[in-house]
Amino acid sequence: MSENYETATLAGGCFWCIEAAFEELDGVVGATSGYAGGHVEDPSYEAVCRERTGHAEAVQVVYDPDVLAYEDLLEVFFTIHDPTTKDRQGPDVGSQYRSAVYYHDEDQRETVEEFVARLDSGSFESYENDEVVTEIEPLERFWEAEAYHQDYFEKRRTADGNIEDAYCQVHVAPKVEKVREKFKDRKKRDA
Repeated sequence: MSENYETATLAGGCFWCIEAAFEELDGVVGATSGYAGGHVEDPSYEAVCRERTGHAEAVQVVYDPDVLAYEDLLEVFFTIHDPTTKDRQGPDVGSQYRSAVYYHDEDQRETVEEFVARLDSGSFESYENDEVVTEIEPLERFWEAEAYHQDYFEKRRTADGNIEDAYCQVHVAPKVEKVREKFKDRKKRDA
């Protein structure tokens, strides 16, 4: 791996799901749960959940572009969440669960706009009849979420590998499994 890491910031529902899924990928150096796209300094989880800050639950992914391209991250992202539902992912409803890509530079903006245009054109079968509502915005600021949100899925694993949290069993684990199955060639060796 090189040390010329890049960063992507993505929002697609509960950040526990997105963070855990990206941690499976070879080339991902780290994934951090947090908040993006809002208008309040240093938001708290409680304020974000009350929809008073304008933030989305987001994940900042640090990755090695020599191993994993930005477009690869987008492919995984648009596979593990539904970009056609506004302000909702599964049971989680509210603007904090919106689908959004916060780009860090013009190259990322162009790449995500082209990617979404392909989605809207029906090149991804599962979205051929629905409009993609993913917001594409410049990243103004990313606020790291509280410590108890970081690595939430992994912290819920028991010594024998079972998941002890019902939300994680029902909503996070299937996304992680989807990444493991659909992106086998990009999976970390130890994942």
